[in-house]
Amino acid sequence: MTNEINFDEIDLSQGAPAQEPQRQYYFMKKAQILLAEKEAELGRKLQACIKTFGCQMNARDSEKLRGILELIGYELTESEEADFVLYNTCTVRENANLKVYGRLGYLNGLKKKNPHMLISLCGCMMQEPEVIEKLKKSYRFVDLVFGTHNIYKFAELLTTAMESDRTVFDIWKDTDKIVEDLPAERTYTFKSGVNIMFGCNNFCSYCIVPYVRGRERSRRPEDILKEIRTLVADGVKEIMLLGQNVNSYGKNLEEPITFAQLLTEVEKIDGLERIRFMTSHPKDLSEDLIQVMKHSKKICRHLHLPLQSGSTEILRRMNRRYTKEQYLALAERLRSEIPDLSLTTDIIVGFPGETEEDFQETLDVVRKVRYDSAFTFIYSKRTGTPAAAMENQIPEDVVKDRFNRLLTLVQDISREQSLRVQGQTLPVLVESVNEQDSSLVTGRLSNNLLVHFPGDASLIGEIVPVYLKECMGFYYYGERAEA
Repeated sequence: MTNEINFDEIDLSQGAPAQEPQRQYYFMKKAQILLAEKEAELGRKLQACIKTFGCQMNARDSEKLRGILELIGYELTESEEADFVLYNTCTVRENANLKVYGRLGYLNGLKKKNPHMLISLCGCMMQEPEVIEKLKKSYRFVDLVFGTHNIYKFAELLTTAMESDRTVFDIWKDTDKIVEDLPAERTYTFKSGVNIMFGCNNFCSYCIVPYVRGRERSRRPEDILKEIRTLVADGVKEIMLLGQNVNSYGKNLEEPITFAQLLTEVEKIDGLERIRFMTSHPKDLSEDLIQVMKHSKKICRHLHLPLQSGSTEILRRMNRRYTKEQYLALAERLRSEIPDLSLTTDIIVGFPGETEEDFQETLDVVRKVRYDSAFTFIYSKRTGTPAAAMENQIPEDVVKDRFNRLLTLVQDISREQSLRVQGQTLPVLVESVNEQDSSLVTGRLSNNLLVHFPGDASLIGEIVPVYLKECMGFYYYGERAEA
């Protein structure tokens, strides 16, 4: 928790203030009282569970939601047999929606046994009008539904749901408002995500994100730097700057600033040891950014640079606004300037109209760039996107065959790329005790590779030198070395 709020100074008899975030502090206090009354009635502590689907931005949002729930007085749990259950949803792919509907059926059964249980949904899926209509028609047992633009209003909305016997819907089509100064319960004490911008202006033809996250809105650099300094003072050593396209950060500010300039300022923060960021759109990756990364002592040697397709024609249909040749030139420039850089990517297989020749172009890029790892996806038709209405949707058997061939190539190259650092001693940020072997700890190299080596929980959050003894394909076994 990074925010200290003096609730004794909040007078509920005065009515809720209009200014944020003070308005939300008011409702946090009100929710504390309502929760205490319910606990007195039931004779026990009430528990809350948040399940997160989707990207790092959703994960960061869930940290804020957890922080508010804990401050209100809920006891956090991983069990969905809790008194309050919230799904923070993703809608990038159709099966993400289906998974949520399936889990809701399970929650309905739990609620019948526990009538005072509250069920809530938020996140990107809630920004789809057809989802809201389905919830109103078939999932009336859900108590609270809100979207991506008003997540900061969680305390106010939860208070309304606690006082109401009807479903509370609060969905905004868009917003230019940014409210960040709220409590957060971080998943890790030693690393944290930091939102630097929200929304997306790119409108890739397959992607629902601009429709559910809205237009690009950048946070003021002084607010970002203040948050990072606060996190570092609270023990954070590594931060990840988050945005749908961080490379376009700052363009809509009153005093424009580039992402490279922001990184330069973040680098100056004393006590911060590692800087990561995602996601970078190839069309906006500047020479200034390459130079800042090259000379930085803190920016991790890892860049996620989504390709999506190696075919210039498919890239045009995707509205990606770069060609195969431009992407290859950028990757070559990055490898030349930063030789130890780990490059990772996203690739979609089976986009409408993709021919075998188009697919071979993708394989060609993979062979030339030699990604350290790649997230490979079968094209998912998303209602409301231009691609969903395109002709020449690819047969399922053809897509699966291409996907399997791509996956084999990506994995073979990834194993070879991982071998590059075998025998070296490199700094590792220890993240956890190993889940399979408690005599080992698990950490991450600057290039994002996982390393397992002998150690105990006292090392968690420390950056230690580790000799990389044995490469296991996608991770290493190592030994702690002398500092």
